[in-house]
Amino acid sequence: MTLTTNIFKKEFKKVFESQHASNIKDSSSEQQYAALANFIKFYSSDNWKQTNQLYIDEQVKQVYYFSMEFLPGRMLKSNLLNLGILDTVRDGITEMGLDFDAIVQSEVDPALGNGGLGRLASCFMDSIASLAIPGNGNGIRYRYGLFQQRFVDGYQVELPDNWLRNGNIWEVRKENKAVMIRFGGEVYLKEDGENKLRPIYSNTQNILAVPYDTGMIGYENDVVNNLRLWSAEIPPEEEINFKTSAERVLVNQITEVLYPDDSNYEGQLLRLRQEYFFTSAGIQSIIRFFKKQQLPWSEFPNKIAIHVNDTHPALCIPELMRILLDEEGLSWEKAWDITKKSISYTNHTIMQEAMEKWPVHMVQELIPRIYQIIEAINQRHIDKKIPLYGEELTYRTTIISDGNIKMANLAIIGSHSVNGVAQLHTDILKEEILHDFYEMYPSKFNNKTNGITQRRWLHLANEKLTQLIDTKIGKEWKTSPAELRQFKAYSKDEETLNLLSDIKLENKKRFAAYAKEKYAIELDPTALFDVQIKRLHAYKRQLLNALHILDRYLKIKDDPKIELQPRVFIFGAKAAPSYIYAKQIIKFINALAELVNNDPDVGNKIKIVFVENYGVSLAELIIPAADISEQISLAGKEASGTSNMKLMLNGALTMATLDGANIEIKDLVGEDNIFLFGMTNDEVNRMNREGHYSSKTVLKNNPRLNRILECLINGTIPDIEVEGRVIYDSLVQYNDEYYVLQDFESFVAAQERADILYQDKPLWNQKALINIASSGPFSADFTIMRYAEEIWNVKERPTKDKVFLKGNQPV
Repeated sequence: MTLTTNIFKKEFKKVFESQHASNIKDSSSEQQYAALANFIKFYSSDNWKQTNQLYIDEQVKQVYYFSMEFLPGRMLKSNLLNLGILDTVRDGITEMGLDFDAIVQSEVDPALGNGGLGRLASCFMDSIASLAIPGNGNGIRYRYGLFQQRFVDGYQVELPDNWLRNGNIWEVRKENKAVMIRFGGEVYLKEDGENKLRPIYSNTQNILAVPYDTGMIGYENDVVNNLRLWSAEIPPEEEINFKTSAERVLVNQITEVLYPDDSNYEGQLLRLRQEYFFTSAGIQSIIRFFKKQQLPWSEFPNKIAIHVNDTHPALCIPELMRILLDEEGLSWEKAWDITKKSISYTNHTIMQEAMEKWPVHMVQELIPRIYQIIEAINQRHIDKKIPLYGEELTYRTTIISDGNIKMANLAIIGSHSVNGVAQLHTDILKEEILHDFYEMYPSKFNNKTNGITQRRWLHLANEKLTQLIDTKIGKEWKTSPAELRQFKAYSKDEETLNLLSDIKLENKKRFAAYAKEKYAIELDPTALFDVQIKRLHAYKRQLLNALHILDRYLKIKDDPKIELQPRVFIFGAKAAPSYIYAKQIIKFINALAELVNNDPDVGNKIKIVFVENYGVSLAELIIPAADISEQISLAGKEASGTSNMKLMLNGALTMATLDGANIEIKDLVGEDNIFLFGMTNDEVNRMNREGHYSSKTVLKNNPRLNRILECLINGTIPDIEVEGRVIYDSLVQYNDEYYVLQDFESFVAAQERADILYQDKPLWNQKALINIASSGPFSADFTIMRYAEEIWNVKERPTKDKVFLKGNQPV
């Protein structure tokens, strides 16, 4: 039945009254949200049930995407869009005299991720469902997520993010699907009388993993896949074994906080508990489902694809081995063959310090049987590879070395595919970081450049721009993103460029209204909006951006009448609680904002807004308002980036080093439509290799830069005595690890080019349009098609008499 506005109003009123037993006119927006979300759940429930049943009946191959993070953002509007009823429901809500936007804003952002990794996983879940690929997500149901960021006197303060205070309407608790997770104790192997060794456990701590399922609704195709998040509980039958409150707290901690502080042993242990908890729960759930199909074990890789998103779920490998060996009685050879054929791995980092490793004794004590299996995998790897590659290369690739278990090594050895997330990243993995493995397994390595879902980052976040594109090129691009290239035909059309400019101005006014209400900062929406939104890390070089702002400030102080292109600098970033240097950079930027925003000499020439608690919903507000996208990491450090793709899609011009996916953006838009600066990866490597870099020499030869740095320590910026000195020393005394000073002049020159270009609004708008029209290949739909065809070997299913993206590859 087609949902009309009148039918919706009638059904919505019925749901509301059954839920609240009161008149809808007297209700709060939160109550209206709860009723509307429940209406959507009911409306999509048949599709969810039928999708699951179809997968079972046809015994299709399914993907299980394991990720420590999922960052879905608010789901109400997204679900309405994908169901094809957004306009119908919005009209109905308005006709009832209710405020649709207030209802949308009443939804709490799920605090299930931190940044790019979690958002990528959620974009992928959207694309998997929208492509009608049989797929499931598997992660942790964090009670508090990462943290809620607040600024107190410019300092980051972390507060609990109790996003589940009022429950989560979208999830369904599935107690009947719970599984048991075993920690600690002792384990030894004993012959079972059939010439097989069976593990005997004693003194273990058993914890119940309870799944909460959320429907992942595909775009207008009747498909609803499943995201399963696990919560840790005390098993009812084992309550007696948890006698003290401390023991109970340990259980709750497992699914309490995303990324607990791992600067101490207890934090590291908790992180490892989390990783085994959700991987074991997920693998057990998969095994149980597969066994219901009554197929031989040899069919497992033909029916199941398990994807490990970064190394956090790498324990999938020994856990799958454990079940196949210990519980199903398979031989090592058969179990290992099944495991390798079923599991694939995405590497997300170039930074050696970010490559996970765990002390051997920690793994032995926490998950002793898993350690035994890892040890056996490691020894078999050594025994097999030494005759082929010799001792030196083999021992450089071992899983266990120097008292640690290297999770990336485990993930590579135990999987059939290893992919990077941008071409440069993959090349660096093959040629540098994982070169030894590439020598052994060249066919395993491949590239899958990250992607984003246009449905959230354009259709929802920028509805006016979406409507403009629809009027110019039709709507086919919504299911075939490569069709966006047709929009390029309007790059010299004056009417289109003016409409594009008007839409951007409206989005900037929207953010300006938010900044005024939230931070009492008056912004000029005609100024150039310069945006850097990403996790705070030294290699991402928010510091370089801040030093450039300081340089502009000094120019104004030298000559208050100077003509400068007015700019609004927008930052959004969280620093890990234990990352002191990153938190000191936040304090510096906030202190600089306090100085600049209140200096009458500056006026509207510079404004700085550092938004608190940056997340998906704030990104949806900021990204459509951006004129410049700051992607300024040191070349060779950022694996891919995805904010670069979201900002490009919304018409921002990229200020970029040749790093991560910036290179592919440059190739698509052309060098005339991007601002490039800084050293290349090869130049950085040469600088590192030769070891001749001297930041003091750079300063000595650059009085302008020297003056900027002096402001960190001479009181020009109030209230940063400690932070200013630490930052100054990192750049001068400790030789500027991420070459901020080396790239500064090039960066400033690129910024000056942007100032000049912005004066020519028709030309700027033309370049903005070319960026939008070139962004189709960064659709997560294309990325997922490549995963499905080249790694997972799963097929999309025709739905509603159409095949999503059929015959429409990116160019």
